[in-house]
Amino acid sequence: MTVVSLRAAPNEPTPVHFMGRLSTLMPDGRIAVEDEQGAVRLCRRAASCLLRPGVGDLVLVSGPDSTRAYLIAVIEQADGAVSHIDSAGELKLGGQAGVSIESAGDVRIQSGATLEMKSLQWGLRAGQGRCHVDEMRYTSQTVDATVGRFHLVGKVFEVVADRIVQMARNALRLVDEIDQVRVGHLDCKATETVRIHGNHTVVTGKDLVKVDAAQIHMG
Repeated sequence: MTVVSLRAAPNEPTPVHFMGRLSTLMPDGRIAVEDEQGAVRLCRRAASCLLRPGVGDLVLVSGPDSTRAYLIAVIEQADGAVSHIDSAGELKLGGQAGVSIESAGDVRIQSGATLEMKSLQWGLRAGQGRCHVDEMRYTSQTVDATVGRFHLVGKVFEVVADRIVQMARNALRLVDEIDQVRVGHLDCKATETVRIHGNHTVVTGKDLVKVDAAQIHMG
C-alpha cells in the first residue's frame, strides 16, 4: 500500500497570490503591499504591468514564493483621474493594421530629447494645436498647405530656393531700416501707376538711362 503525505515538504516553496493595498514605493524598485490580514509584503513590479501603481491602489500580487512575488496588475486606482503607462526601458506601440490614439479631451506629446516622426502618410486633426520645439529640422518632397490665416513672428527668416512664386490680391511690406535687392535683371510692370518717392532719390546707370513717355514732367 502506498501512503501519500498530505503535508507539504518543509523546503517546498509556498505560492503567493493575494490582493492588497499598496503602501510604499521604495527607491530601489521594491513595493510594499498590505494584504487583507494587515501583513506587509515586499514585491516587485512585473514587466507586463504597464500601468504605474500608486500608493493606495488595490493591486494583485502573485509569485512562486515570497522571495519571487510580483505586482502583476492594478485592480483599482486610489486616484483614477490620472493613469500613467510606462516601462523601465524603451516603450513601443505597434499594430499590424494600424494604431489610433483618440481622446475626448486634450492629447499632449512631450519629449525630453528628440521627437521623431516617420511615415509614408500621416494625418493630424484637432480643434486646436500647439507645438513648441527648441530646434526643428523638417525634410519633405512636397508640402501643400491650406490655411485661413498665417502669422509668423521671428528674428531671422531665410529662404533658399530655385524659384519663388507669390500671388496675392493685395501685398504690403514695411521695412524700418534697409531694404536691399540684388538681381541680374529687374523687371517691374504696373497696369496703372508706379510711384517712387523719397527725400533723396537717385537713379543711375552705367551705360544708359532711358525715360520714355507721351508726357514727361520734371520739376
